[in-house]
Amino acid sequence: MDIEIILEPDLHPNEVAEIAVKAEEYGVRALWTSNYHQQWDAFMSLIPAAQRTSKILLGPLAVSPFEMHPLKMANALLTLNELSNGRAIIAVGAGGGTLGAMKFSCEEEACPGLKPFRIIRAVREAVEILTSASQKKFNLKYEGEIFNITRPYMQGFTWAKSNRPKIYTCSTEEQMLRLGGQYADGLQMSDVALPMLDEAMKNIHIGVEKRSEPPEDFRIGNFWAWHIKEEKELSLKEARRELVFRGSLLPPFTLHHFLDDEEVQIVMDNWNAGANNEFAKAYISRSGIIENVPDSLVNKLIDDLCSAGDFNDIDRELERFKKFKAGGMTDLSIRLFDDPMNGLKMIGEKILPALQ
Repeated sequence: MDIEIILEPDLHPNEVAEIAVKAEEYGVRALWTSNYHQQWDAFMSLIPAAQRTSKILLGPLAVSPFEMHPLKMANALLTLNELSNGRAIIAVGAGGGTLGAMKFSCEEEACPGLKPFRIIRAVREAVEILTSASQKKFNLKYEGEIFNITRPYMQGFTWAKSNRPKIYTCSTEEQMLRLGGQYADGLQMSDVALPMLDEAMKNIHIGVEKRSEPPEDFRIGNFWAWHIKEEKELSLKEARRELVFRGSLLPPFTLHHFLDDEEVQIVMDNWNAGANNEFAKAYISRSGIIENVPDSLVNKLIDDLCSAGDFNDIDRELERFKKFKAGGMTDLSIRLFDDPMNGLKMIGEKILPALQ
């Protein structure tokens, strides 16, 4: 199983490049920049890294076809691909907080004149457009249900020497997993914990089996939050602070894998409380203090949904990662938070050698 690194979106592009250089030295397969609405541009932030590295794959995660038309997405991706000599990757997803910031609603009556919000179809069409645009051929037009291109788009840069970029989907729920398996070069799941893995793999393989021919080097990755630090309390504070973003707390909630019905209700009452979302307050205040949820329940979520603790807990996390590998994952995409260079050092020296 290969290791990939996902970075915070607030890092200066020069910092991203420094981390990319070190990650490449350790043998990290790929480096992803997080695509948020209020931070550095995810594509442009990778240009210094592309210029200073030679092997590591580089890409934004995740980009929604509702925030950036797939035609322009292809333009940005292929530009990055040429600047990196064929090392660009992209993960296409629903959009999450970015669409929320744009007040993009899935309710048709809230968006008069717009087509209904059909994210499954939109991601599929985005993958198709990105794939065709990357094939160094004359593309006359694209006629989709959501996206249409009415002029020739030779986005493949027919003069280019680089291999085409790899195109992934951000997939966690059933339909998106099957979509990624059927149409993409691979996929990135989000916070899929061990109890969820078998079901996820079944849906991926259902999609793969629908292809006309077997995919070459199909990749199955998983976003995984890494909070391990020298001081355990600093680690747990960071983990509590970031719990609001863990995938199992997002609709359609999958907490039943870890919690009983009463525990699920407590968590969701405080997560779905609008302005009184205690998990969000812990993030916004940077305090990591989650009110109204018992510490024992918070700790249970942390244990199941991320890696937290001190150096003595690394062996425990390695065992978890080996089970991910045995379950069919080809890549583990580790998300670093505070002090990412130090986190990378731990990954490069303790995790990577043990998984290769």
